[in-house]
Amino acid sequence: MNKKPYFGRLITAMVTFFNEDGSLNADGTAEFASWLLDHGSDSILVSGTSGEAPTMTYAEKEELFTKVIAKVRAKGKGQVIVGTGSNNTADVLEMNKLAEKVGADGVLVVGPYYNKPSQEGFYRHFKTIADHTSLPIVIYNVPGRTGSNILPATVARLAHECKNIVAIKEAAGNVSQVEDLYRLVPEDFSIYSGDDALILPFMSVGAVGLISVLSNVNGELIQEMMQSFEQGEVQKARDLNKTMVLQSRSMFLVRINCSYAAAKQSNGRYKPVQFQKRHRQSYDRGR
Repeated sequence: MNKKPYFGRLITAMVTFFNEDGSLNADGTAEFASWLLDHGSDSILVSGTSGEAPTMTYAEKEELFTKVIAKVRAKGKGQVIVGTGSNNTADVLEMNKLAEKVGADGVLVVGPYYNKPSQEGFYRHFKTIADHTSLPIVIYNVPGRTGSNILPATVARLAHECKNIVAIKEAAGNVSQVEDLYRLVPEDFSIYSGDDALILPFMSVGAVGLISVLSNVNGELIQEMMQSFEQGEVQKARDLNKTMVLQSRSMFLVRINCSYAAAKQSNGRYKPVQFQKRHRQSYDRGR
C-alpha cells in the first residue's frame, strides 16, 4: 500500500530563476528549493507551469533538475517531482527517461493540451507512460489550460490498473469532481488540490494536500491551515483560510503568475529583477 499523502501534504510548484539576460539560473533556483523546504513545503515540484516549463529547452531542464535534486539530497529532507508532461506521448517517455537519469522522486504529467482527446485517449496516453517508467506518476488535470477534462472514472481506471500512478493534481475547480474521485480511486491514492483557494473545500471531501503556487511565499500558513483541518480544528482552519485565499488571489493579478517577483521579495535574498521574463517575452510577441 502506498503512503498517503504520497509526497507529503504541501508540494510547492516552485518558480524558476533566470538571469537578467534571460539565461537559466539553476543554482539560484536550487537555493530557493532548499529555502522552501525550511518554510513549510514537504516536497518540491520543478518545471511546472509556475516554473516556466513551456519556455525551457531540454538541456535547461536537465541542468535544472540535476542541480535542484542535488541540493535537496544534500539537505536530507524533501522529495523532488519534475514536470515531464506534453501532448505528445513519445515526448513524455523521453522526458521520463531524463527524470529517471537525474534521480527524481516522481513525475507530474499534465493531460494532453490542445489535442482534446477522448477519455479512452487519456487512458491510453497515461497507461503507455506508466508502462514505460518505474517512477511514481502524478496526473495533472487542468481543463482551463488544456481544454479538456480527465473524468474521475478515467483516473480511477488508471489508478487501479497502474500501481505507479499514485496521485492527481486536480485543478478542474469542481468540488463534486473531487467527491467522485475520492469515491472511485483506491484507498491509498492521493488527491491533491491544484488550486490554493480551493484546498479547504477539497480536503472536506477527500483531498489530502495541495500542489501550491502561494507556498512560494507563504508555505507555513498553508501547512498550518491543512494540519489544523486534519486535527479537527476546523474553525482555526477557516480563519487561516480567510487570509490564505486573499493572498492566493493576489498571485494571479495579471495573466501570468506573480509568484516569481513575490517570492524574491519575501525571501529577501534575491534582487527582484526580471519578472517571469520568458513568459512576458512570449506574451508580448503574441499580442
